[in-house]
Amino acid sequence: MKMLQLYKSGLIWLSLSAALSLFINCSDRSPSELSQTFNLSDPEKRIHIILRVQDVYYFNADFEKHLQLIVGDEFKTLDLISISRLLDSFIEDKMLLTAAKNSDLSVSWQEQKQYLAKASNDSLPDGKDSPLNEMETQSLLERFLIEKYIYEKVRNIEVEQDEIRDYYDVNKREFLRPERVSVSQILLDTEEKAVEVFDRVNGSSEVVFQQMAKEVSSGVEAPKGGHLGIFEMNQLPSEMEKVIFSLKEGETSQVVESAYGFHIFRLDKKLEPELEVLEKVSTDIRVKILDQKIKQFVSRHLLDLKDTMDWEFYPKNLSFPYQRNSNE
Repeated sequence: MKMLQLYKSGLIWLSLSAALSLFINCSDRSPSELSQTFNLSDPEKRIHIILRVQDVYYFNADFEKHLQLIVGDEFKTLDLISISRLLDSFIEDKMLLTAAKNSDLSVSWQEQKQYLAKASNDSLPDGKDSPLNEMETQSLLERFLIEKYIYEKVRNIEVEQDEIRDYYDVNKREFLRPERVSVSQILLDTEEKAVEVFDRVNGSSEVVFQQMAKEVSSGVEAPKGGHLGIFEMNQLPSEMEKVIFSLKEGETSQVVESAYGFHIFRLDKKLEPELEVLEKVSTDIRVKILDQKIKQFVSRHLLDLKDTMDWEFYPKNLSFPYQRNSNE
């Protein structure tokens, strides 16, 4: 789904991302829950008007194209809730687009070319070349205009240092690093050789283990004395993790077989849980708070547009039974 990748790569596409999140969650439902008794491509309803924003009219056919662009052929299997929320995002997009066109926003042709080139490159694997079609190009240029409009609205939003500290103080559990272990290994091709090496390193010092790893281990970390790294729970394969986290500091494991060969692990050091200092996480907190502020601003701005803009929605003309958002 090329266009889905393009949409997700943008600056801000809040209503769409929320609707897509709902679609993804709904996609796990059983076939019976996804069954449809309506036809989104009903030829008789394609020309029915479903939305007017000022003097621009949108039809069922326009919404179908929108679904095709962002979801692909999977739109035919969507359930009513997902389709309805995607329609909500479609309406909000068109209102933002109208507001952008009504503003004094200036977009140069050079900016448009650069945006299209970057969007296309971001969506395609290296070495592939698949030019955007006319419908994709128009959709992306509209999206670019909306993104620039929103950017101009939110670019002066700031996050104060006091806000960062308050967030840190209230959410300290979020920055508590769990227990970690520093681990080394010796990797061998045969169990016989692994047992022989185990007898030589079991109970030995870290220096002896490192020297043996350099001499006999086939692992890529052998030149570093077998040092694998520092790990938290759930960062290693379960069969290895079970063995490693059961070791005491300085203890060597029995031979462990895996798809890679035969391992001998040494738990070099246990690192106790620790709270990351504010200075280390302040940038991440700033980004999180800024993201929240932008989302809140866009939500409020959309409410203002709905109250002040000349627009009308025609749910009875839709090709499916629209389901209202229970959160509204």
